Amino acid sequence: MAPQQIDKTITLAIPKGRMYDGVARLMSDAGIRIRTSSRDYRPTLSLPGFDVKILKPRAVIEMLDLGARDLGFAGEDWVREDDADLVELLDTGMDRVRLVAAVPAFSDEYELLGRDGAIVASEYVNISRRWIETRGYGARLIRSYGATEVLPPEDADCIIDNTATGATLEANNLRIIDELMVSTTRLYASKRAMENPGKREQIERFTLLIRSVLEARVRVMLELNVSSEKLADVIEILPCMRQPTVAPMHNYDGFAVKVAVPREQLTQVIPLIKQRGGTDIIVTNPGQIVP
Repeated sequence: MAPQQIDKTITLAIPKGRMYDGVARLMSDAGIRIRTSSRDYRPTLSLPGFDVKILKPRAVIEMLDLGARDLGFAGEDWVREDDADLVELLDTGMDRVRLVAAVPAFSDEYELLGRDGAIVASEYVNISRRWIETRGYGARLIRSYGATEVLPPEDADCIIDNTATGATLEANNLRIIDELMVSTTRLYASKRAMENPGKREQIERFTLLIRSVLEARVRVMLELNVSSEKLADVIEILPCMRQPTVAPMHNYDGFAVKVAVPREQLTQVIPLIKQRGGTDIIVTNPGQIVP
């Protein structure tokens, strides 16, 4: 009997709408090009072994949960709302939003929601129901269908919605009373796919490529020269992934040092390097970093 063929083709779901551009750019930076037209929901990838489909964000989660798709990008808020049983592979940090509860600006939360007939409106029905129960309110929950922020005060006493800056809530005279969670776009796999050895290997390779771009976005490559006498002093203050790369310069006139530094620490590190004798400092942006 011929050995059973292991299906290694990965079915990837990419969310349409506001999340698409960030995901597409992330994949492009990883060397994975998406070839599509403006109305094409079935693009192709430059990475072989992948079957791609563009779906609405909620549909991505549903297809992954059912095992109809192997891999996909989705917002954590909707994964939690749908109680989807998925394998989280990495957090891209993109599309960061807060899921918050808000009431009219000059109202009292407990007086407003503690009374009979109080109404909470949200698209996040499951998350909102748990929040109401946790707070001990007897409020009635109604589902909203977009533009949730315009419902108070006439049609709802409180809303639970996502916000990036809070500006829309403030513009509608609403005050945040609680933060339920912070959500970002994440890469998920279906449990069924991860149990398939062939698919798991492909998924892990894809994840490695995406992670390498995310790592590069938060680090810079820093190169410098330093004398032999000052080498130990400079290395002591360098924040690096493991150990810095150190190589002797021409005629052994000191050393060249290279290190990947967290971008946010650059303003503190450069003055320290100069103070300790480092010179000829060069900072470059890497495209990918694979730990």
